[in-house]
Amino acid sequence: MKHFFIAFTLTVSTFSLFAQTKTTTSAIVAFDATTALDALPKAENKTAVGMIDTKTGQVGFEAAVNNFAFSNPTIQEHFNEERWLNSAKFPLFTFQGKITNLNKVNFAKDGTYTVSVEGTMTIKDKTNPLSTTATLVVNKGAIRTTAGFSIKLSDYGVDVGTRGKISNEPKITVSADFK
Repeated sequence: MKHFFIAFTLTVSTFSLFAQTKTTTSAIVAFDATTALDALPKAENKTAVGMIDTKTGQVGFEAAVNNFAFSNPTIQEHFNEERWLNSAKFPLFTFQGKITNLNKVNFAKDGTYTVSVEGTMTIKDKTNPLSTTATLVVNKGAIRTTAGFSIKLSDYGVDVGTRGKISNEPKITVSADFK
């Protein structure tokens, strides 16, 4: 009986500890590098991993580069090549950050909250600071997050060329549902 009580206490303590961190393996990262000359450099990755810690405000996502799906197979090939994102050598996009105004969010109350997020984005082993706003929708304990921002591909060692068919500053949108 004593061993049962100790095991039960450890299980409850562990559950309480991890209850503040929510994760998903089906976050969506959209990449839009379209220009007036070409509307095709647009892709989605529906298998990104995301996390949010409701106590500390830590947030993050990780997306496999080769899981971005383009409608044009040639663009998808170029996206993964060495000149571009080199998915063989650098397989992941990552973001690690923190909600800076977490005190504005009540995760126990349904509502829509706009928050500020600051952190770092890493692409091709190059890490740069990133600040953005995000929307959190709390509904019956579930959390839906959405954030949009632009990056400069040249800051991450990606050369898009000079033909104007691909934007050097693509729009990236990240959305995730945490239950």
